[in-house]
Formats: sequence, structure tokens, C-alpha cells
Amino acid sequence: MIVRRRAFEVMGTVVSLALRGRYAEGPEAEAAWAEVTASLRRVDELFSTYRPDSVVNRWGRGELALVDAPPELTEVLTLAEVAREASGGAFDIEAVRSPYGGGPDPSGVVKGWAVRRASAALDRLAATDYCLSAGGDLLCRTRVPGAPAWRIGIEDPADPRRLVAVVPVADGAVATSGSAHRGDHIRDPRTGTAPAGLRQVTVVAPDLVAADIEATTAFVLGERGVPWLLGRGRSGVVVAADGTAATYGADPLSRRWPSSPARAARPASSRP
Repeated sequence: MIVRRRAFEVMGTVVSLALRGRYAEGPEAEAAWAEVTASLRRVDELFSTYRPDSVVNRWGRGELALVDAPPELTEVLTLAEVAREASGGAFDIEAVRSPYGGGPDPSGVVKGWAVRRASAALDRLAATDYCLSAGGDLLCRTRVPGAPAWRIGIEDPADPRRLVAVVPVADGAVATSGSAHRGDHIRDPRTGTAPAGLRQVTVVAPDLVAADIEATTAFVLGERGVPWLLGRGRSGVVVAADGTAATYGADPLSRRWPSSPARAARPASSRP
């Protein structure tokens, strides 16, 4: 089956789309892609911590009351508070401050939420499969009868030219958290220190917002992260501090935590 791809840059990352099926190309696909890009640019206007005039920065500086802000701000802040409570404080947007606003930085919630929100335009393409990715966080849907699951490559944090696993996802989300691309940018909100014990965590879940938040939470929790994810019924791939990779959870992943190291796949990128 032919796959058509598109990509653009927004929110400081690359957003890419893979389409296959009836409307993989043509005016319907172009219209849906235009809606996706417009939705994500709108999110950047609202939540970019690097734009002094963004809504989140104006709110952080006290120039905009929450009651007067667009409803998306309240929605994201509510998701962040639910995540803080569910993680016992291991996920907390209050721990990071916006450089231009001084308020809490909700970026750890926004990316997955933004992709889920933008995917509504793709859901309207009948008999068309898609995989929408933003900086490695992906939302996959399969609607063509008999079509295979999307095969998502999980990069080796020590060498992004290699894969530690390939995860099949028919309908669901994949999110990865770690220090490979941005160094020690994730801090334990409870201690202010960089997490230890895990190098990378990938979560497979039905919902991208949950996968995104839970991957960050598990990375912060370190060795306790995988048991925490298993308690939430998740599957995925984890890379320990020593570079050992293993899968955890139930189908579609065959190995469980703990397990023998996952054999690295052929060199490739982690795009769908």
C-alpha cells in the first residue's frame, strides 16, 4: 500500500504525517493537512513559552486572567493537575518556569494534547489510515480493511541511527521520554535533580495525552517507572541506564519486564 508523507516545523519540532488509503492524496488530503497545520500553529500561539506574546506567557506574567483566557488554557492546566495527582508529584508543571512568563511551563502536556486535537481533521478521511507525529510522539489510526499495523521504530538513545525495537500500532499512541536529544532537560519536580535509573521510556497507550505524560512520569520515577506503568496496564519499551533495552507489558509486545535485551534492529529513523 502506497504511503504519502507530509511534514512541517512548528512548536520547535518537526510534525510529520503519513497517509495511506482512499484519501492519501488529492484535495481531501490537502484540506485535512491544512487543518492540521492551522490547529498546531494555533497551539503554538497559545502555548509557546518562547513567544513573549503567547497566551501562556501573558497569563504567567499576570497580564491575562484565567477567566479571560481562551478555554484551551484551562483545559491544559486541568490535564496537568490530574497528571500531578496521578503521579504523586513526579509530573508537575510547576517545577519548570517559562523563560518569558515566569509561570508554570505546560509543555509536557501540550504536545500530545495538540496532536490529539489536530488529528480530528484526519478522522474525517474515510477509509484512510494515518500516523501523525510531533517530535517522536505519534498517534496512529488504521481504517482500511486488511491494512497492517503501523510499524513504529524506537530509537537507541545512544545512537539514533539504530533502533532498539519496532512496535506495531494499529490504533493507538506512542510517546517517548528521555535525555537522548535534549540532555538532562527533565527534572524530578520533587527534588530538582535529573532522574537516574532509566535512559529512555516509551509508552504505548490508546490516548496520546496519557502516553506523553506517563512516559515523562516513568522516566522521572526511574527503576520504579516500569512497575508504575504496568499498574496502569501499559506496554512499551524501556532503556536502562546501562543501555539495556527491554519491552514490558502485554500484547502486541512479546517480551516482558524484566527481560533479555532487545536486539537492535537495522539502522533507521524512528518515523512511522
